[in-house]
Amino acid sequence: MGMISGTTCLVGLLGQPVRHSLSPVMQNAALAAMDLDWCYMALPCETNELITVLSALRSMNCLGLNITIPHKQDVAKACRELSPLATRLGAVNTLLPHADGGWAGTNTDVAGFIAPLQACNREWHERSAIVLGCGGSARAVVAGLQDLKLAQIMVVGRRPDALKRFLDDLNPTPSTSKVQLQGILQQDSALVEQLLKADLVINTTPVGMASIHSENSEPIELMPLGQEIWQNLRPSTTLYDLIYTPRPTAWLSWGAQQGCHCIDGLEMLIQQGAASLRLWSGKNDVPIEKMRKAALSHLAT
Repeated sequence: MGMISGTTCLVGLLGQPVRHSLSPVMQNAALAAMDLDWCYMALPCETNELITVLSALRSMNCLGLNITIPHKQDVAKACRELSPLATRLGAVNTLLPHADGGWAGTNTDVAGFIAPLQACNREWHERSAIVLGCGGSARAVVAGLQDLKLAQIMVVGRRPDALKRFLDDLNPTPSTSKVQLQGILQQDSALVEQLLKADLVINTTPVGMASIHSENSEPIELMPLGQEIWQNLRPSTTLYDLIYTPRPTAWLSWGAQQGCHCIDGLEMLIQQGAASLRLWSGKNDVPIEKMRKAALSHLAT
């Protein structure tokens, strides 16, 4: 990023917490390489202030926003216009200024999520997956798994009402009608058997995120669902954690010890961020390798 001046334009990340985010590091590296007089900032925002902040940023001519936990679904409801994918998911991770005021929302998380799975040379067609969590990120994950034509997707939720709403919203479309989408509560004893049979397990919850531990004085869980349930993981299972700080998470460290193939959320972050930058800038030539290098360098410090 070059020197900020009176002509510098703002893009950024809206969520809570955002202090841990690598998005400013990698996006500003890309902006500098693209010679854009923009600055990407992490902008903390509480849920009760979301509408006010969105309106203020639009009035300031902010050129684009990424949206993260916990706002992806609430932002979708606040948009003037949604892309077909964002409408399908009911979740937004990218905002663009709308010509008539307000924001247009879309979702680049699906493409970002799929990219590492396609790169690991495994056949996902007709496989089974378990998705931990049923928030905004989980919606993109399920959509990506449906696009990959998995045979079965089991979503694990904490609350019956939230889980039912999620499953109702993500009912298979005609193109994904052969994908079996089901739900199970995390306290259900049958979950152990489901986990042992799964080919792929994805954690979409914030459990294990470094920033949560740094901001809480009380001891909290390091691994989704607790450690005991993972005692009998099959080495053939792939674990995919959307968290990338710490790297690796406690869950992925445990999985690696069991011989599992492990994927963290860094590449998803890079790929979805690059897709957002293409939309904001109108340029297809986004320097993904520079984004990756900047992110890895920051994590190494």
